[in-house]
Amino acid sequence: MSAQELDVDGATVRLTSPGKILYPKSGTTKLDVAMYYLQIAPVMVPWAMDRPATRKRWVDGVGTEACPGESFFQKNLDAATPEWILRQRVHHKDHDNIYPLVNDARTLVWMAQTATLEIHVPQWKFDPSGAPQHPDRLVLDLDPGEGTGLSECAAVALLVRDLLSQMGFDSLPVTSGSKGIHVYSRLDGQKTSEEVADRAHELALSIEHDHPEMVVSRMGKELRRGKVFIDWSQNWPGKTTVVPYSLRGRMLPMVATPRSWDEIDQTGLVQLDYREVLARVEAGINPGL
Repeated sequence: MSAQELDVDGATVRLTSPGKILYPKSGTTKLDVAMYYLQIAPVMVPWAMDRPATRKRWVDGVGTEACPGESFFQKNLDAATPEWILRQRVHHKDHDNIYPLVNDARTLVWMAQTATLEIHVPQWKFDPSGAPQHPDRLVLDLDPGEGTGLSECAAVALLVRDLLSQMGFDSLPVTSGSKGIHVYSRLDGQKTSEEVADRAHELALSIEHDHPEMVVSRMGKELRRGKVFIDWSQNWPGKTTVVPYSLRGRMLPMVATPRSWDEIDQTGLVQLDYREVLARVEAGINPGL
């Protein structure tokens, strides 16, 4: 099949080469990716809405372990972008970029057409006039160093949860679909991104101080061996984090998946693929903040 048209939210999205395999190890095609994003949109869009989306694209697929596929980040929309894609301008130091807003299912399906597997957003939104607001959530990215894995990240995530709870904040864990765990906490929008990043840094330093055998808050890879790195810097206004429910560009079509704290506290925690995530959501499992 050379092309397939999907009618989504009043727009026609044309999928070229829908049978093209983007994940060779699982045989997952471009059409599979498009249908995943179409089905997951009701729970994914609220996480991405009104935020500038950076796309990570694998035009020829993720490849194999022996020959990984090439990927690239794309921020700016080009001339071929459908006019119905919502967008906003962001001024950077020496240039402006026009970013797409992932506010509906048709935008997600269009992104699948462009072989966008991962979607990354900041922790702040635009207001109705297009001005950036203060962040409405904080995120800590728990990244396992050499010699550690998901179980160690889960142990650190529980420490993060407890500290946030002591400060009066609820939190939500998201297995990243890659190696680690993201922990989100909702904010009231009263503090700037810089203030939130400083608070996140303080949290990371506090946990590192109390558990130096488990945790490091500094970036150097040589410091991370045998420990979990708490990356607090993704709260800066120019930084982004993969959206919950986004696919990941791994060898298998894994997903950044919101989880319950009970799941994190159990042994045998694993990352989930898109079929498992769709089954969870269909069963009504959709943890949120």
